[in-house]
Amino acid sequence: MKSALCDAPGRLPELAERLTRRRWLQLGAAGLSLPLFSQLRRAQASERGDPRANRPNGRAKACIVFFAWGGMSHLDTWDLKPEAGDDIRGEFHPLATKIPGIQISEHLPQLAARAAELAIVRSVCHLASGHREAAYWNLTGHQPKQITAPAIPPSMEDWPVLGSMVAKYLSAQPDGPQRVLPAAVTMPHPCADRGLLNGQYAGFLGNRFAPTFVHPNAGRPYEGISPPTSQIELGMPPGVDAARLSARRDLLQHLERQSEFSDRGPFLATEQAREQAVNLLLSPQVQGAFELAKEPAALRQKYGDHVCGQSALLARRLVESGVPLITINCGAGDLNGGAGSHWDTHGDNFNRLKRDLLPPLDMASGALLDDLRERGMLDQTLVVWLTEFGRTPRITGNGRNHFPNCYSVAFAGGGIHGGQVHGRSDKIGSEPAEAACGPADLHATIFHALGIDPQFTIADLQGRPHPLCEGQPLPIL
Repeated sequence: MKSALCDAPGRLPELAERLTRRRWLQLGAAGLSLPLFSQLRRAQASERGDPRANRPNGRAKACIVFFAWGGMSHLDTWDLKPEAGDDIRGEFHPLATKIPGIQISEHLPQLAARAAELAIVRSVCHLASGHREAAYWNLTGHQPKQITAPAIPPSMEDWPVLGSMVAKYLSAQPDGPQRVLPAAVTMPHPCADRGLLNGQYAGFLGNRFAPTFVHPNAGRPYEGISPPTSQIELGMPPGVDAARLSARRDLLQHLERQSEFSDRGPFLATEQAREQAVNLLLSPQVQGAFELAKEPAALRQKYGDHVCGQSALLARRLVESGVPLITINCGAGDLNGGAGSHWDTHGDNFNRLKRDLLPPLDMASGALLDDLRERGMLDQTLVVWLTEFGRTPRITGNGRNHFPNCYSVAFAGGGIHGGQVHGRSDKIGSEPAEAACGPADLHATIFHALGIDPQFTIADLQGRPHPLCEGQPLPIL
């Protein structure tokens, strides 16, 4: 089959139309080259009128994702049902916005005041009811191998997180910038539920493209347990100054060049990771990007004296410094049985939302949108409010349970047309009633906004080619 494709370029649409998904996998396993694989995928999309057929002309240069770890209740935030019964609508009231027909929760007043910049998607769904599997699906855009599975540690078999895929794409561009700062940053903690979460690392792309975990070192911390490995230390080791560290690096590089190993390939990822770590310590650009004290006190206060707000402020500084993808995990890292400042609101949904969770997220979001707009950055910075699933329409006790059948996300900036709602849920928010979509479509929308071709191919550990994303961009751009 491989030889029959050697003169394929003139026959790409014809060949592509005959290839099923299973055949794509067979061709990948048989050694079909990544460039030809990508050409065939693009030709197939073009023949079907797929809007992804050509590389998107994205307006955004960066993306900031607020990830509500634990499962944000769509019925109490983006998609209230005031006409439903007491056991469905809950305690919160809808707050009118300046956009006719759009209402959101009374506990999101900052976002409600900025509804003209928001595109709210109320028809997202998937099949995974467990936190780990659902978060994996939303953070990677790809379905987990098992919808329900025991907790297993992250591995290189996993799909890479969104930021790692962006980093990989940018590294393949011949005109891409030389970076000192990492291409993907996550703050303030990694997510955990019975151990660190799969899908928030680089997976089969390897450590070279792994996100850097950073803590902003400011603001009230989240309550609850978080893994202690999240904070990058930007200070020098004791007794080592910049000159001494630079000399150590030069010596190590000299010894490596003189080593008996002529093939550095197996060590390349480790060397690149080490170089990035040293650059982070030596670069004034890096040190300056992380110094929140350089911001006016009034602006720091506007974002909020909590880790969510200070993470959002740091995200804006990192975008200014050239970091293209920042994820803010809005909650304590480990779900630890329901305790802590995260969105797994089984037992005390309404009190936890209005007291602990919605105020800092709303404050940070409003300040970020204003700050980006005033600096002329909003049109080139996509902001996304994401979660792993919604919560059940029917209230159990004083809480709501896991619910992947229907949930909401929101977008702003980055070329998004604000003041709109895409999709619709049914009268109790139990399933999409119009324009159902899934995590892959959310990722396709992000890639499209960033000018990244969702069909750009990456190879797994077996060398098989895969497109970044198999979803369709939502018509909100």
